[in-house]
Amino acid sequence: MTVLIITHSEDNECIARVSDAIARLGGRAFRFNTDAFPQRARLALASGPGAGRSTLRALDTEEGELDLGDVTAVWYRRVAYGRGLPPSMDPQLRGASVQEAKQTVEGMLAALRVPQVDPLAAVRFASNKQVQLDIAREVGLDTPRTLTTNDEGAARAFAATCPDGVVAKMLSSFAVYRDGEEHVVFTNSLGAEDLADMRGLSLCPMTFQEKIPKARELRVTVVGERVFSASIDSQAAPGAEVDWRRQGVELIDRWRKDTLPPDVEIGVLRLMDQLGLNYGALDILRTPDGRHVFLEVNPSGEFFWLERTPGLPISEALAEVLLGKAPRRGAWSAFLHAPATQHR
Repeated sequence: MTVLIITHSEDNECIARVSDAIARLGGRAFRFNTDAFPQRARLALASGPGAGRSTLRALDTEEGELDLGDVTAVWYRRVAYGRGLPPSMDPQLRGASVQEAKQTVEGMLAALRVPQVDPLAAVRFASNKQVQLDIAREVGLDTPRTLTTNDEGAARAFAATCPDGVVAKMLSSFAVYRDGEEHVVFTNSLGAEDLADMRGLSLCPMTFQEKIPKARELRVTVVGERVFSASIDSQAAPGAEVDWRRQGVELIDRWRKDTLPPDVEIGVLRLMDQLGLNYGALDILRTPDGRHVFLEVNPSGEFFWLERTPGLPISEALAEVLLGKAPRRGAWSAFLHAPATQHR
């Protein structure tokens, strides 16, 4: 059993953790750093009688060569196409190279008729925050009232309906770099002065949500049919009250094991069913009166710190799903039952 891991060379310790778990269970993990492609990795996709084998060879690691016909599952973790290309490369040629690298790898993934965590189509669909919130409500989860807009008037009118205040966030994760320093865009609470001057909104839409009182913030990681929950008291950490990630490093050892009420856990699994995901990292708030409010799910969300503290066995669970030793969600059926492409 061979698991192909799609990632990049700067990914964190979770790759080694899952790879080790796969090895303990009798499988092989092959790491494909997409930033090494095309310069430091060789990919040959053969199609048709006599065309030869389809192979992947890593030049930047000791992985060696992989016969793609031996792949039994894929873990789609991260991509960074073309990051290793020479800085001196002509921008137009660089853009073309990155696009061709992306199309080539995605073609390989589409041609591999094996279980994937998760299929690229499912990841892209599930990454849409508006879709997540709509489906979460449909399956019975509590969600905050939300407005995404670039209209100042609409934003102010929405804020006026939120008695506990309003927060602003972006639909995508990114950072702004000034003088070489990274400034991550976090969720922010808006005051009267912010709502009075929203001229920049016409240049970039934002997402506004009613502010939810917090007793604990939960990180819920779903792997197949298993649900792992951890929580933190972000309100006890100065600077983390609105977004715990602002003090993420300082809080890394304060996470504790937690559990969801049975009805909420059922709703979470139904959400994953509808999104077609076997893996997801969910952010959920627990209010002082015991409500559980779903915020979002990241199809490729981080989990490594939860294995350190409080010690959740997420890597082991991922390895079991990838190797078929634990139940998998049925989202793969459409991919597995499509006409197979021979790789030999």
